[in-house]
Amino acid sequence: MPSFTDVLAERGVLVADGATGTNYQDMGIEPGVAPEEWVFDAPERVAELHRRFAQAGSDLVLTCSFGASPVRLEDGPLAGRARDLNARAASIAREAVGEDTLVAGSIGPTGQLAEPYGPLSRETAIAAFGEQARALADGGVDVLVLETFFALDEALWALEAIGDASPQLPVVVAFSFDQGTRTMMGLSPAQAVAAVEPLGVAALGANCGRSLDDTAALVAEFVAAEISVPLWVKPNAGVPQVVQGEVRYPEDPESFAARVSRFAEQGAQVLGGCCGSTPEHVAALATALGRVPAR
Repeated sequence: MPSFTDVLAERGVLVADGATGTNYQDMGIEPGVAPEEWVFDAPERVAELHRRFAQAGSDLVLTCSFGASPVRLEDGPLAGRARDLNARAASIAREAVGEDTLVAGSIGPTGQLAEPYGPLSRETAIAAFGEQARALADGGVDVLVLETFFALDEALWALEAIGDASPQLPVVVAFSFDQGTRTMMGLSPAQAVAAVEPLGVAALGANCGRSLDDTAALVAEFVAAEISVPLWVKPNAGVPQVVQGEVRYPEDPESFAARVSRFAEQGAQVLGGCCGSTPEHVAALATALGRVPAR
């Protein structure tokens, strides 16, 4: 399999996958069960979703390991199993999509605030992210993706850990700008570009967040900041709404694809979806980008 950088250079724009958690809910995961538990308890379901995204036109799928850092697992049923979990998540994804689709190792934040606002220290973060990165690399991922980060310090610690543990793998950093065009900790796209871009990342951008209007504003801010690495954009399918006791996302596949495909015209080079986005959303996006027919 060619590298992430080579595939991106060849194709110009990559189609990433969509949501994990919300699709697992549709597939029957029980309330309160972390998606990562399915890596051991229902690996066939994990593989099924990876295949569905690849068949829909995804050039890249993310492993089911977002919440699989040792810190995040320590109080749950998977405590002490971070290494096995990450390696297995990577191998499931690879087996599901083969060598023609990139496998990205998903790494989320620890869920703790960094000192002095919370208990997370630099040393703890580096040890946790290093263990996760090594296991994903051993499992065969092509690229590591730090996603849904909101604190710059934690993202920088994760990059430091990856540089020590898996220096051969390219790394993407995506922040969650859940306050519109700022993260929960007040980080702006321009600040993210200034702090992260010089560290040699393979791509930088945003995932999750709020509405597609907010995402459009984010893309404009990244472009205005003169970002020189590929721009990664993976928004939610709109702001979730509760309708008759069910959580629903307002953007259907066609409206989502129409909006998100325009980000490529602004300069984004990796496009996909986050919460609420299904394989049908990805298929519609791939079609809008002229890649494959919708399925």
